[in-house]
Amino acid sequence: MKAKKIFFTTLLFSCISFSLILFFNPTAYATPPVLVPPGLPGCCYDLDRILRPTSPSLEGPDIMELQMRLKELNYFKGEINGIYDENTITWVKKFQKDNNIAPTGWVTVGTWKALAQDVKVPVSSSQDSPRGNIELVIYRDKQTLVVYVNGKEFKRYPVAVGKYKTPTPIGEFKIVSKGTGWGGGFGTRWMGLNVPWGIYGIHGTNKPWSIGRYASHGCIRMHNKNVEELFRWVPLGTPVTIVGTPPKLTYKPLQVGSSSPDVIKVQSRLRELGLYLGPTDGRFGKMTEISLMYFQAVNGLEPDGKVGKETYKALGL
Repeated sequence: MKAKKIFFTTLLFSCISFSLILFFNPTAYATPPVLVPPGLPGCCYDLDRILRPTSPSLEGPDIMELQMRLKELNYFKGEINGIYDENTITWVKKFQKDNNIAPTGWVTVGTWKALAQDVKVPVSSSQDSPRGNIELVIYRDKQTLVVYVNGKEFKRYPVAVGKYKTPTPIGEFKIVSKGTGWGGGFGTRWMGLNVPWGIYGIHGTNKPWSIGRYASHGCIRMHNKNVEELFRWVPLGTPVTIVGTPPKLTYKPLQVGSSSPDVIKVQSRLRELGLYLGPTDGRFGKMTEISLMYFQAVNGLEPDGKVGKETYKALGL
């Protein structure tokens, strides 16, 4: 009994210690962001490649988006299949001819620009830079980004978020990189998030018709004028909370070093129980492990700091 009491006390003390460290130095146990080019499959896929006739045919979400936009403009009939096939090429050529573009069937910057020419971009009244602590909250289910300053709403913007099959991640992240001049599908500005399992960010777009929809491969798209304004306001390290309907659990085993939406679910549940005080960022680090060990110990499970079938069940997930 005495040994058990000492064990619980040690765990609780360790939990509090890590919480204090994280509070005063939020990056103490954060995994450094890996800077790789965006547009990789499974991550943000808004890098515009040149679409052209090939054998075998090109495939991808960018082609599906092209087909959907052509259909909206009454320049496409057939299956929305994400394949740059003969049918799609035929409709592209017709659209290009009617818009004074050489009907080559090659989709480059000029064709994307023409596809957006009739989109009315809402006028956003410019404001002075906010003074105080800035936090961004993205309401995924409402396709809205809200800027909070010192806890009060300052401004909101319409955004596009990830499609059902490529959802924008839910959780608490930070802006860890900023860039300009990428152009194309990334618009005029990029602000990268430290999502541990992929490359995601807030960026502009050359597809303004997608704003207000579930349209991206996971990133948050904004009108270029809006993202340029936001870019000036937010420094590196700005907190970004993304809320919305969470994805279904995969129930994969988890341990220190794991990173996934499942980790966020576990962290959120431990926080609800008052055992975890860190961010729900999807990183299974020491603080998550210690909180989990305490939960396991008080619930009669082996305190190994790993999440398996029994721990998922005990957590009610």
